[in-house]
Amino acid sequence: MTKRGRCPCGETRWEFEGAESWSCYCHCDDCRRNCAAPVVAWLGVPLRNFRWTAATPRSFASSKGVQRHFCATCGSPMGFEADHYEGGMHLYAASLEDPSDFAPTFHVNYQSKLPWLDLRDDLPKYESTLLHAPEDLADYKTG
Repeated sequence: MTKRGRCPCGETRWEFEGAESWSCYCHCDDCRRNCAAPVVAWLGVPLRNFRWTAATPRSFASSKGVQRHFCATCGSPMGFEADHYEGGMHLYAASLEDPSDFAPTFHVNYQSKLPWLDLRDDLPKYESTLLHAPEDLADYKTG
């Protein structure tokens, strides 16, 4: 199965084959600020199954070993790669061609959740990142 995504202007597009490795909400300050959103929905895919299919995005080194990808035309965030998640591409769920197909399975960085954001789901909530997640998320760490 192939899933595709794009930015609002359509200049930057991506696709991947197969299933996602994981899908979650992130509440960290970096993700929120990068998207100007109270929480960010992510899906992770193995880099070997992923490709950019139109204009290659621009990238910004937001911290050591971290690249945030965005459309060079409209500026929309498109993806995230990090040395500490080797072999994985993190994609913004809202950039999916059909974001209604997204099904998050957990929260990360939940201790950073904004106090005015009211979430009532029953998903597992982890205080830290995937990198420092408990063993039950070990398979998610690299995609």
